[in-house]
Amino acid sequence: MQVQPSEKIDFSTIPSRAFIHKFTDELIDLIFPIESTFTFRYEVAEETQERLARHLKDILKPLADRLTLSSEEIIEKFFASLPSIYNKLITDAEFFIQSDPAAQGIEEVIIAYPGFYAITVYRLAHELSKLNVPIVPRVISEYAHNKTGIDIHPGAQIGNPFFIDHGTGVVVGQTTIIGNRVKIYQGVTLGALAVRKETKGAKRHPTIEDDVLIYAGSCILGGETTIGHSSVIGGNVWLTSGVPPLSIVYHKSDVHIRDKSEMNEVIDFII
Repeated sequence: MQVQPSEKIDFSTIPSRAFIHKFTDELIDLIFPIESTFTFRYEVAEETQERLARHLKDILKPLADRLTLSSEEIIEKFFASLPSIYNKLITDAEFFIQSDPAAQGIEEVIIAYPGFYAITVYRLAHELSKLNVPIVPRVISEYAHNKTGIDIHPGAQIGNPFFIDHGTGVVVGQTTIIGNRVKIYQGVTLGALAVRKETKGAKRHPTIEDDVLIYAGSCILGGETTIGHSSVIGGNVWLTSGVPPLSIVYHKSDVHIRDKSEMNEVIDFII
């Protein structure tokens, strides 16, 4: 049976996902040439940037009718932002070293840390999002999501530096605002209270102020929820309302410890 393309979708207006993924890899390699087989040289970087500019132009071509700026303006503004993005990422990487006693150097953070990779991709995708480029920023961010298990919407506003440790299962929603020097751990969700289409365009996700630490498994929901600066949110906390600055919020679990020798029949969980 021959499968026919859907008549409801004009595939000529959709850029290639594979091409966007390749563009993302090459873009990261332009900033941190760790995958390159060549020794980094400025003239090579310049040639690479020119090639990537052509690639971005090809990616934007199917979206021409949906762009608010010309593709030339987008390309110029985007590549002009790369030095600033690079400086932010170096600050992020240094913050990783300060925050994680296991980190042995900036090179290890850049090449091996999934949290840093996800932040790198986010900062690139966010810049395109600010230029009102449709589809492409989301495809770029989902590429990192697939690789790391960290889901950061490109529309989120994230300060600098920012630290994600381990990272698996982290979710940062579209209208989240995160301040500077924020640290979050695996399984943290910064999400919406409800998923309703009529809330599109509204502030649905929380605001996390400067110097906040959020431990693993915590779930912070709602557009009116603000976590005050310098607060600590303990593991597995569920919050749908804000807390003032300098707060310590924790979940008190009820854990019982017994002497195994006193039990006649030991529980054997079969999973």
